[in-house]
Amino acid sequence: MKRAVVFGCAGQLGVELEREFRQRGYDVAGWDRRQVDITNADAVEGAVARINPDVVLNAAAYNQVDVAESEPGAAFQVNALAVRNIALACRQSGARLVHYSTDYVFDGAAGRPYVETDVPHPLGAYAVSKLAGEYYAKAYLDDALVVRTSGVFGLGGLQTARGNFIELMLRLAREGKTIRVVEDHTGSPTYAPLLAARTADLVERGVTGVIHVGGGTPISWFDFARMIFAEAGYQPDLRPTNDREYRTPARRPKYSALSNERMESLGLAPMPPLETAVRSYLQLRSRMVPA
Repeated sequence: MKRAVVFGCAGQLGVELEREFRQRGYDVAGWDRRQVDITNADAVEGAVARINPDVVLNAAAYNQVDVAESEPGAAFQVNALAVRNIALACRQSGARLVHYSTDYVFDGAAGRPYVETDVPHPLGAYAVSKLAGEYYAKAYLDDALVVRTSGVFGLGGLQTARGNFIELMLRLAREGKTIRVVEDHTGSPTYAPLLAARTADLVERGVTGVIHVGGGTPISWFDFARMIFAEAGYQPDLRPTNDREYRTPARRPKYSALSNERMESLGLAPMPPLETAVRSYLQLRSRMVPA
């Protein structure tokens, strides 16, 4: 039986990776930060050596984009130096590494969905740390797979402190507040189960290098919020705002949608419409959360 390791198994993507790879016949070991501190090289090497996996999936990340501006060292420890630890452990054991990166490695100036050959230009400490993680993965391993994605949402967000964009919107709607969402920032929100399934497809095909797996629908965050409320049957007081009115500590790319062209050229199924993913999320959520 093939073996897989998932770092960050308690996160929105991690829980789906565990499920997907188990369904495909893998023996899966999943660890969160309480079980294995990925910033500790000896702990990582020992954990990977004990399992001797065929593939290691790193879904662990420091993703507090604004906080990273005041503590860039902490972001770099997790998003860059810890990737080096995992890559070295993979090299020692002969495992393949799948590492997840972000659309935020781009500056958003292109005004179109980004492809893998576009030159990164990170705008803040979080983005810099994620790009450095990509470089570490590729520096130590010839066969590393770096998956860039965007705005991940999954049911694991119900169990995490920071949740996800859908959960934030639903909470604000229940509170009856006026909701302001930026209309001048565009991404490609990605449903975690679909990302996990495409990852397994890529692993089975032996794909290496950098690949984009986004949600497939470039959309502003305001329009995404409007879509969520339409699917959930809510009619809150939703109003657009913009980058000038809603300043954040970290600079964010205004247009960071990802093109899935390379993924699809490899024979993987295109992502379904975003409405379909949101509908699936809400249907599954209704079985887990009391009305």
